[in-house]
Amino acid sequence: MQPVLRLLKVLSQVPMIVASVALFALMVLTFADVLMRSIFNAPIEAATELIRIGIALIVFAALPVLSARSGHIAVDLLDGPFRRFHLERWRDALVALGCAAMLWWPAGRVVDLAERARGYGDVTEYLEIPTFYVSFFIAIMTYITAVALIGRGVLHIFAPDKLRPNHG
Repeated sequence: MQPVLRLLKVLSQVPMIVASVALFALMVLTFADVLMRSIFNAPIEAATELIRIGIALIVFAALPVLSARSGHIAVDLLDGPFRRFHLERWRDALVALGCAAMLWWPAGRVVDLAERARGYGDVTEYLEIPTFYVSFFIAIMTYITAVALIGRGVLHIFAPDKLRPNHG
């Protein structure tokens, strides 16, 4: 189990690098667009579509990693009763598995929409980038997120010690 967890930890760095590079590119693009707009009165025409694509890359590249690490914002209104009755592990497993189930359907819909966009030849306005590439990326990362949440839910049930922060 340890080698698998180590491999997953290393592999989880890849989407975070993608998200980091996309964020840096967005910062540079925004800076250049502001300069071009302010100094030369010539904004970068394709900035809007590149920003949309960049935000999709950032959000959906980070989604599986944050979900697997339980890095989302959580409201702890009911932690007391769950802790008192020693049900935290089961709550966390149910939430992870429920979220995985809820992500599966939208991912399938995005695949359908990506196939439709590919069939119609949909492209972005200025750079004519085929939109189905981004749609398939979103679908794949959503499916990976669902699988990561399934793994997290199963670990909560069968090996909760593997999820402790001080582990491994």
